[in-house]
Amino acid sequence: MKKISSEIRDRIKANLSEARILRRRREWGLCWELLEDAHVLSQPWSSWHTRVHAAMLLAGWKTRDAHEVRGQIIRLIVGGLASAVGRYPVGNTGRAHIPANQPMVVRADLAEILKRSGHNPR
Repeated sequence: MKKISSEIRDRIKANLSEARILRRRREWGLCWELLEDAHVLSQPWSSWHTRVHAAMLLAGWKTRDAHEVRGQIIRLIVGGLASAVGRYPVGNTGRAHIPANQPMVVRADLAEILKRSGHNPR
């Protein structure tokens, strides 16, 4: 597995930080968008992927969304391991309403970031 690039690491950290602020303000739409983008970028790296799912779990908890909470608990258990062995659904946004094994098209701006770091977003 390639080491995470500073560009991706910094983007994930910024998204998680901004999502935390938005969560406190209860601005859920943008909060989830930032977490989903962080998820797409984090998938190749187990520790970052797990951190993003932990943030998603907290957002699900704060919104009292039982379906999201259950989905994030499962993803916390499985997601890091899937990243570690390189078997994750590229582009999947990480939300519970999306099947955990469903690949998705990677948005162009995120695909460019992944390509610059040497990852093929397929």
